[in-house]
Amino acid sequence: MISSEIVRNIVSSVTGNTAIFVVDIRVDSAGKISVEVDKPEGVTIEECVMISRAIESGLNRETEDFELEVSSPGLNMPFKVMEQYRKNCGRQVDVVKCDGQKITGILQHADDEGVILEIETKIREAGQKRPKTVMQTAAIKFSDIKTTKSHF
Repeated sequence: MISSEIVRNIVSSVTGNTAIFVVDIRVDSAGKISVEVDKPEGVTIEECVMISRAIESGLNRETEDFELEVSSPGLNMPFKVMEQYRKNCGRQVDVVKCDGQKITGILQHADDEGVILEIETKIREAGQKRPKTVMQTAAIKFSDIKTTKSHF
């Protein structure tokens, strides 16, 4: 059976000097290989074809039959790797925390600990009838995040 590590090594060999990064590699028992790749400005069809051809030539169809799909992650799919967080800095994202709370804001920063979002908050000041909207930052640890998606 083809392992995801073998596929990852082939992809790394062809994308090593580029900005392309692996989001996910799945190999199921029926021989279906799914590879998701991306880069900061978005991966092109030509780049997916290049990666697909490299995988095709790196694997032996005579010993293993497989189905191959190389694509970019969908716009509405949750982030899986740090590079996706970095790619989306400055963009609006939806974060669902483990407790079910959903927070929408502009992704300001992401590091190994978590993310920082700029969010709109309504605050009622003393003596005012209507709350006013202010921008605040919210730091959220990765251990508290269930999913993060681009807000489109």
